[in-house]
Amino acid sequence: MMIDNTDVDVSGRFLKMARLHNEHYDYLTDPAGFIGKLRDSKAGIDLFTFVSEIHDRIPKFDYHLEHDRLAVIPLTTYENWWKHQISDKTRNMARKAAKKGVEIKVVPFDDEFVRGIQGINDESPIRQGKPYWHYQEDFATVKRLNITFEKQSEFIGAYLGAELIGYIKLVKGNGKASLMQILSKIVHRDKAPNNALMAKAVEICTEQKIPALHYAYWARRGLGDFKISHAFECVEIPRYYVPLTRKGAFALKFRLHHKFKERVPEKWMDIYTDWRAKFLAVKYKPQL
Repeated sequence: MMIDNTDVDVSGRFLKMARLHNEHYDYLTDPAGFIGKLRDSKAGIDLFTFVSEIHDRIPKFDYHLEHDRLAVIPLTTYENWWKHQISDKTRNMARKAAKKGVEIKVVPFDDEFVRGIQGINDESPIRQGKPYWHYQEDFATVKRLNITFEKQSEFIGAYLGAELIGYIKLVKGNGKASLMQILSKIVHRDKAPNNALMAKAVEICTEQKIPALHYAYWARRGLGDFKISHAFECVEIPRYYVPLTRKGAFALKFRLHHKFKERVPEKWMDIYTDWRAKFLAVKYKPQL
C-alpha cells in the first residue's frame, strides 16, 4: 500500500504489522505525521515499525525502542581498508580473482546484464542452505526486482571472459552506500569473485567520499564470517514500534511482535539450520 507517496508493506494475519517497503534505504522525516496518515488509512494496521538512519544512533522519538544490528564498514581511504582493516588472507582472496582471469568492472544496467543475473539465479535452487527465492524467475521479473533505485545505484560485475559470474548492486544515499545484492556462481567459488567484488565496492565508496558501507544485518556463521573478514562491524541503530490498535499495544507489551525464530536460542537455530541444509541437499539433489 502507498502512504504519503511511500511504499508500505503490511504483513501478518493475527497481528497486522506495517513497515516501509525499502527499510534502510528510505527514511521518515516526519514520523508523527506519517503515523497519523497510517491511522487515517483504515487499513487495520495494529503495529507500525520504522528505523533511524545509520548515522543517527541516538534515540530521539518517544516510542517503544529496540535496536537493529546492522553490518557496516566505516571507511576513510581504500589504502586504509586494504592495509589496516582487512587481513592478509582476505587481501589474498581479493587478488585471487584476477589471477584466475576474472575481470571486475562497473557495468550498465541493460538487458545483457539482466540475463547474466538470471543465469546466476538459475544455477541452483538452494543458497546458503535454504531455498533460493529467485530461482527460475522470468526475465521481466529479474529486471523489475533489480531496477529499483536505478539512479542511485552502481552495478559491479565479475566476468570470466564474456560470462557474468558474480555481481554487486551498490545503492548510494543518506551518507552511506548499501549492498542491496552480492551474488556469484557457486561453480566459480574457487575464483573468489565475491572478495574481489567487495574490494571494488570499497574502492568506489572511498573514491566518492562515502564514509560507510552497509550490508544488511549483522550475521553469524558463514555470511557473518565473510562480513567480519571484510571489516564489517556491528552497528546498532534505533528501531521504533508504534501500536495503532489495542491489539498492537497488547502484542508489544508481551513481545508478540517478534517472529518465533527470533525467540529461539542460537544453539537450537544452528541445529535446525544444519538439518535444513542437509534435507534440502537431498531434496534438490537431481537439480544440483
